[in-house]
Amino acid sequence: MLAAIRDLTQKAECWRQKADDLENPSRRNSLRIDWNLPAISSSASAHNISRDLFVLTYGALVAQLCKDYDSDEEVNKYLDAMGYNIGIRLVEDFLANSGIKKCRSYSETVDIIAKVAFKMYLGITPSTIGGNQNGNGFSLILDKNPLVDFVEELPSGRSSLSYCSLLSGVLRGALEMIHLPADVTFVQDRLKGDDVTEIGITFLRKTDERKAKKNK
Repeated sequence: MLAAIRDLTQKAECWRQKADDLENPSRRNSLRIDWNLPAISSSASAHNISRDLFVLTYGALVAQLCKDYDSDEEVNKYLDAMGYNIGIRLVEDFLANSGIKKCRSYSETVDIIAKVAFKMYLGITPSTIGGNQNGNGFSLILDKNPLVDFVEELPSGRSSLSYCSLLSGVLRGALEMIHLPADVTFVQDRLKGDDVTEIGITFLRKTDERKAKKNK
């Protein structure tokens, strides 16, 4: 995923400086993105460096977009679109490396996303809630979100910023590539004062519509 981020965001010149800073032990303790980022611990292991670099690189991107665009909505759309482009690429890698074949239901799909995909790429396992009355609505509950490991709060004046819109875009793109179009949105966000981060996934075909299509 880091390679995809770099490929899609080459114009962000400050990223290279962030990467250099992370690799330089003498500067890591004072490293910050652009707003309220705690320093990286000097005890961070080599195992975590690539994840830390990804998180800081993403933070640098969001910070740059906030400078380029006055509207939070524009930033959110940009991040979602970037995530979508990553998702349509990433799904092939996921299917090749996970051994997952075909899911039999929406609930199984969401379960695979939480227990396999998130674990594979972000090292976390969200809990799942679902589905709604129509059988096509679910939620992923993230007790820990690596993308905000070094972010204490949203930047000043950016209360409508959906900092992690990249994730919703990735999920939307990946699901579309396996013919499961869905609306993916952030329902709750810890950076906005909520107790947890919740990603809502609503599949655009209801369960009964999907069954009818299979039976044709």
